[in-house]
Amino acid sequence: MTMYDNALDRIGAWLTRRVSKPPMSDMSFVPADLDSVLAVLRPADVLLVEGHSMVASAIKYLTQSTWSHAAMFVGDALGADPHHPDALCLVESNLGEGCVAAPLSKYDHASLRICRPAGLTDEDRARVVANIVGRIGIKYDTRNVIDLARWLFPTPPVPERWRRRMIQLGSGEPTRAICSTLIAQAFESVRYPILPRVERVMRQDCTDCPITSAEILHIRHYSLYTPRDFDVSPFFEIVKPGIGPPFDYRSLEWADRAKAAAPEVV
Repeated sequence: MTMYDNALDRIGAWLTRRVSKPPMSDMSFVPADLDSVLAVLRPADVLLVEGHSMVASAIKYLTQSTWSHAAMFVGDALGADPHHPDALCLVESNLGEGCVAAPLSKYDHASLRICRPAGLTDEDRARVVANIVGRIGIKYDTRNVIDLARWLFPTPPVPERWRRRMIQLGSGEPTRAICSTLIAQAFESVRYPILPRVERVMRQDCTDCPITSAEILHIRHYSLYTPRDFDVSPFFEIVKPGIGPPFDYRSLEWADRAKAAAPEVV
């Protein structure tokens, strides 16, 4: 390795740590209950996460969305008990790590959203899971410091029409480690739509029929997908875990009531 390559490695590693470091206060407004989440998760479900690092803030700004990260639940495909929060049941792609397996407990106290592909057959569900599990261990080059430096700005000053392209900017190697690329590729392997580009064409099926319009779907390039796309896609259902019976809103402990009930110190 040359001195130039070594310098790029060091700078890239520093940038990766800098933009991925969570803030001192990383508490979400509505943290998820992991047991409730595990009770409803199914293989090939997409789990969206609200992150708070610099790169997460930039992605949320560029996509105008709450969600900055996406992972896929793979059930017991990795040989672990998927009903345990510490089991390796998620596959995700992280800046500086590449494609890795992770437990759900990693996102304790984080805001989460479950997006489920509607109508996905059991056979295709297994193919999607196998596709993304087969990519575990892929590493990503962090030498493209220009590609990484864009995440130093939580609110990049770019016009709205360029924001999605801002996420794709660069060599693509660090980009694949921080976006929803691997998940989009997994669904693309079974031609399942996320947010396809719709082209309206005119056609006439027979000589006796009037000319009608038809919609043809085009698969977007996987590097253009973001966590927000699974949330707004009409082909993914939003699954909210139950809060568990019985729920008594009157028993909730509110700050103003606790303050009023506290004994006055003389």
